[in-house]
Amino acid sequence: MPTLATSPPAAPLLQTPLNALHLELGARMVPFAGYSMPVQYAQGLIAEHRHTRASAGLFDVSHMGQLRLVGLDAAAALETLLPVDVIDLAPGRQRYGLLLNDDGGIIDDLMVFKHDAASGGDLFLIVNGACKTADIAHIRQRIGARCDVIALPERALLALQGPHAVTALQRLAPGIDKLLFMGGDAFTLAGCDCLVTRSGYTGEDGFEISVPSDQAETLARALLAQPEVKPAGLGARNSLRLEAGLCLYGNDIDTTTKPVEASLSWAIQKVRRHGGARAGGFPGADSVLAQLADPTSLTRKRVGLVALERIPVREPAELQDGNDQQVGQVTSGLLGPSIDQPIAMGYVQPACAAIGTRLQALVRGKPVPMQVSPLPFVANRYYRG
Repeated sequence: MPTLATSPPAAPLLQTPLNALHLELGARMVPFAGYSMPVQYAQGLIAEHRHTRASAGLFDVSHMGQLRLVGLDAAAALETLLPVDVIDLAPGRQRYGLLLNDDGGIIDDLMVFKHDAASGGDLFLIVNGACKTADIAHIRQRIGARCDVIALPERALLALQGPHAVTALQRLAPGIDKLLFMGGDAFTLAGCDCLVTRSGYTGEDGFEISVPSDQAETLARALLAQPEVKPAGLGARNSLRLEAGLCLYGNDIDTTTKPVEASLSWAIQKVRRHGGARAGGFPGADSVLAQLADPTSLTRKRVGLVALERIPVREPAELQDGNDQQVGQVTSGLLGPSIDQPIAMGYVQPACAAIGTRLQALVRGKPVPMQVSPLPFVANRYYRG
């Protein structure tokens, strides 16, 4: 007797060390990157977004991957995988990087921090949650013979973001206000042993805090006890990063995307470009450097878009020119709470990428007029001293 084919049961969702706290705070939980994550709290996405812009929002980003590269050759080894300057990264400094495949496509975007000599000069990496298992396997396979690649699943990650994040945090760690954007150091916060970097993914000043999982709730409660701080979920993090013109992996960049067409050329330092002391030497270098040298070779380019009617345009809406011909596609879109306008990012043919170009997006079969806009939509407010 034939049997019906059945799908294997879905793997149970993982939980961050702050799961019980999220439920206590009334969070609405959703599946994300294999985890049960808070998308918003009782006050709602727009309120969380605006509070972060005005004061300080606390985000749980413990689903992200954390790892450490240990060994005298770690920086040189990692540089063979990224089109960025890792070797010259100063101790106590962090850099945005792109992990590339052999075609120059983006496997993941990540952050690289270099510890000082007192901590061994090791490298600390933060990678995207949905990519972390594959990233760690890839890094181990490519450079595991040159350095130790140590996953850190026992650590949680919190992001305190907003103009008053520093006010709240320095009550727990006097002197932390001296950190500059993309700088970091070890601090004790509310009795918790933390690695703190002045960075984040909202366009605001703020901090990312790596903390042992068993200390995460203690730290989160201490931060939430500060009058400036309220909890914020994934929904607000997404709207904040889009207003800041920052890419979401899986939407705006993926393995089919190369850095130049994604408008991420700024992340490739001169030393790795043609004429630089360590030009090339990373996966897909020929293709990536050729696009850098000849932008006319691009077939598409990431741009910002503003809708000219009050109709949110979401991914994957088709973008058309004035002749109703498809010229691109929206990859991220929503109503920007800070500017009260529908905004989006997407890819268009280079001929349509100039600021001010009029296009139209198809939303439920109806055209919505849009205009190519400068990025970011909301000016970044990173603290550079």
